[in-house]
Amino acid sequence: MTNLYDGIATEQSLAETSSGIPGYLQNSYWWAYIHPRGVRVFERQWLVSLILWGNYRRLCNAVLQAYGANISGATLQIACAYGDLTPRLAEQMGAAGTLDVIDILPIQLSNLAQKLAPDNVVKLHCMDSTALAFPSRQFDRALLFFLLHEQPLDVRRQTLAEALRVVRAGGMLTIVDYAKPAWFNPLRYIMAPILSWLEPYARDLWQSDIASWLPQNANIEIVSKHRYFGGLYQLLTLKIN
Repeated sequence: MTNLYDGIATEQSLAETSSGIPGYLQNSYWWAYIHPRGVRVFERQWLVSLILWGNYRRLCNAVLQAYGANISGATLQIACAYGDLTPRLAEQMGAAGTLDVIDILPIQLSNLAQKLAPDNVVKLHCMDSTALAFPSRQFDRALLFFLLHEQPLDVRRQTLAEALRVVRAGGMLTIVDYAKPAWFNPLRYIMAPILSWLEPYARDLWQSDIASWLPQNANIEIVSKHRYFGGLYQLLTLKIN
């Protein structure tokens, strides 16, 4: 089965992709996600690993191991990610498994399509994480992989609300992102200025718990919380009741 690609062009200029893109994304991340040259630069496995201080594969493995082999049911990945996470996730889909990936940027979906095997089972959708065009309770699980730190607070809250809305009762929401490093982690003194310069919203995850951004009426259970690399990264698993 080939991927379903919702009218996404394979080559677009910065001007062509900017229509309908939120202002915060254009202003803060045009160089990393929107400009074609940026996409070509950052879509390198070694560079993705370097940006995460060698922890990319470890974090991907944690997600994939938690999902298990021969994944069944409907899985939603909210936003593309550089590196090989999505191709690996697609390979773990069982005969009864489906994988949908959304992103608001056509160029990111085009980039992901080129990384997928010809016979993949992935469906790609050009869609805003704050307004998912899916029925409620459609998916068995959803994944947010290093997305929340790129969003301002109001967008982040709505993204989480939408992710919870589309996951069925008994399903899981997995979140991987930055976290506040432990006091003994020397990288906190290096990462603080880097994030302040390049990731203007990321320090929010140093100051607040992700659970504090969930809807007040959310009926969820925190299944697990794991920290990695001296606390700099976190993996949070929520069960929707």
